[in-house]
Amino acid sequence: MKILLVSANTLKEPYPVYPLGLDHVAASIHARHQVRIEDLNALPDTGSLAQRIRQFEPQLIGISLRNIDNTDTTDPVGFIGGYREVIKVIRQVSRVPIVLGGSGFTLFPHRVMSELAADFGTIGEGERFNLLIDALEAGRDPRGLPGIILPDEKDVAFPAPWTGSRTPRPDQQVAHLTWYIEHGAMLNLQTKRGCPFRCIYCTYPLIEGRKLRLVAPDEAAQTALALETAGARYIYITDSSFNADIDHSLAVARAFKNAGVTVPWGAFFTPMHLPEGYFETLAEAGLKHVEFGTDTLSDTVLKSYCKPFTVEQVFTAHEAALGAGCHVAHYFLLGGPGETVSTLQETLDHIDTLRKTVLFFFCGMRVYPHTALFDRCLADGQLEHGADLLAPFFYQTDAIDKKTIMQQVSQKAAGRFNWVFGGGGDVTASIIRRMYAKGLSGPLWEYLAR
Repeated sequence: MKILLVSANTLKEPYPVYPLGLDHVAASIHARHQVRIEDLNALPDTGSLAQRIRQFEPQLIGISLRNIDNTDTTDPVGFIGGYREVIKVIRQVSRVPIVLGGSGFTLFPHRVMSELAADFGTIGEGERFNLLIDALEAGRDPRGLPGIILPDEKDVAFPAPWTGSRTPRPDQQVAHLTWYIEHGAMLNLQTKRGCPFRCIYCTYPLIEGRKLRLVAPDEAAQTALALETAGARYIYITDSSFNADIDHSLAVARAFKNAGVTVPWGAFFTPMHLPEGYFETLAEAGLKHVEFGTDTLSDTVLKSYCKPFTVEQVFTAHEAALGAGCHVAHYFLLGGPGETVSTLQETLDHIDTLRKTVLFFFCGMRVYPHTALFDRCLADGQLEHGADLLAPFFYQTDAIDKKTIMQQVSQKAAGRFNWVFGGGGDVTASIIRRMYAKGLSGPLWEYLAR
C-alpha cells in the first residue's frame, strides 16, 4: 500500500519545529508498504502538495495536526482554517481515505473530524495508525480498534499507552530533513514518553500516559549521533520533562558522551530537587540550554497548579544550571488558579533575584478537556458540561484580571530585552531567521540574557 503522511504544521515562530512524531509513525509502518512524508513547512505552497499527491498516488493519507491554536491570549491564532484548506487541496486530487492524528487532534477528535470531514482518526500515539492500515488492507471493519475512531462514533475511549514504538533514524526519512538542516539545523530527539507529574493544565498524560516509557540510553545516543551525521548542528530533546526520571537522564547524557556526540543540545526541565553535580554531568555531554517550566514564583500558586517543586528549589536548580555553564530560561504561566495581585507581585519580586536568564511570559491558561483545570472550571461554573473548547477558552481567576497582569508585567519588563511575551512574535522570529542564515543554530534566546 502507498501511504502518504502529511505534517500540516506551518507555525515557524519563534523557529520551525521538526515533525519528529511523523518519523516515529513512518518507522513503525511495515516495510511492505511504501511510505512518504510531505511537510508543509518544506513545500512552497499547498499547490505543491497537490502535485506530490498526483505523482505518488497514495492509497491512504494520514495528516498530523500538532496544534489547534497558538494558546496565546494576547494574539490568538487558530489553525483549523488552515487545516481545512489542506483537506480541500487533497480532495481536489484524491478521494482516498484521510486519517487525522497528532496531539492537537487527540484533544478534540470528534470536533476536528467533523470540521475537516475526515474518514478516520487516531488518538494518542500515532503508531496506532498501523492497526487501521492492517484492517483496511485486509478488508476488515476497523470499528472498535483501540485508538481508532470513525466520524459516527460518539464516545472516545482513550487507549493504553503504545508499547511497540521504536526510535527512528534520520536516514529513513531524508526527504523532509534537508529543509530543516537548511533552516537552522536544529533537529529533535525523544528519550522517553509519558509524564508522571500532575500539573492541572497539562495534556501530556492524556496524549502519552502517566507512566514513563524510557528509550535505552545507548539507543538514544546512537540516534543523536545519526542526527549529527545527517547535518544537525543542534539537538532539542522533546521529552515533556527531561529530568522526570533523573537516573535515566543522567544515563542518556553519559551515553551521549561515550558515543562521541559533539553537537550541543537542550531540553525542558522541571526545577525540582536534583542531585549534586547533576547539571555538570549533562553539560559535559553537551547540554547548553536549560528551559525550566517554572510557571510562577509563588509557593501558593505552585501548590494550586500542582507543581512538584517549591520556589526555593527553583532558585537552587537555576544556580546549579548556571554553575555548570548552561544558558537558562524560565517559562511563566500567569493568571491561573490561585493567582492574586499579591502572588503576582511575589513572582515579579522573586524574578529580580534570578540572574543571567531569559524569561518567557504567558498570561492565561488554555483549558483543555480531560484535565484537572477543566474539572475545576466546571465546578466553578466557568464552563458548562458539553462546552465547545475548540475555540480557545482561558481560565479566569476572580482575584486579578488579564489586563492588570499584563500591565504589571509590562511595567516591570520595561527596557529589559530578556523579558519576552509569548514566543516573541514576528520580530523574534525574524531575528532568529537572520541568525540562522548566518550559520547559527539552536533556540538562540541566550543572546537576550542580561
